[in-house]
Amino acid sequence: MLFAGFLWFILTLLPLVLLQRLLHREIQTVFLIVTRSPQLTIGLFSILFFPGVFLHELSHFLMAKILRVRTGKASLIPKSLPNGKLQMGYVETAQTDIVRDSLIGLAPLIAGSLFIAYAGWNRMGLDTLLKVLANGQIELFWKGITLLPQVNDFFLWFYLAFAVSSTMMPSESDRHSWLPLGLWTAGLLALAIFGGAGAWMLKNITPPLNNFLGAAATLFGLSAALHVLLLLPTLLLHRVLSKISGVDVR
Repeated sequence: MLFAGFLWFILTLLPLVLLQRLLHREIQTVFLIVTRSPQLTIGLFSILFFPGVFLHELSHFLMAKILRVRTGKASLIPKSLPNGKLQMGYVETAQTDIVRDSLIGLAPLIAGSLFIAYAGWNRMGLDTLLKVLANGQIELFWKGITLLPQVNDFFLWFYLAFAVSSTMMPSESDRHSWLPLGLWTAGLLALAIFGGAGAWMLKNITPPLNNFLGAAATLFGLSAALHVLLLLPTLLLHRVLSKISGVDVR
């Protein structure tokens, strides 16, 4: 299928975003039921995701430096915003052209995906499991799943992969230049197709782009699986704590 990579990219990205939001809400609810303190809940939540937040903000900073964009203040201290959202950290960067602004905003997703690829493939050996699954060896695949905890430092890398994958999505402020850049790109593509370059692009650009998006979809799928594995016990813990304490948060 010509655009299979793009299709899988969308089908894995959207569930990952939804799972992230749901799991974050459930974790905050559990912390709030236990501590009965919004401030302590924010503190515990921030500590849990600190590795991911650190990489998120560091990637903004490094991308800005690579693109020669001036940086200002930075913080890893969480802060509640007036709109009710939680700002886990920030790096101030000077406003520049839409291409560099978009790349700086995209940096956490790039850095996070690279880290997940390294953690999953090189540290946890998930590439072997995926190959087994692709070959249809279901029994061997499930046996491999049961052996994963025996991999050296598996739980450490599992936690780091989860923390990074759960915080790598660009924020609303990170995406402010994406719409104008997308419109410019769409316009240029339309001009190229109108000028007769459509067949050339389908032959020379679409295959590598399709492969790239397919690889990204694999990483998003892995990230979504990590969230599903943690969401189910978190939901159960929420219910148990709510029943024991008689307190719930909506």
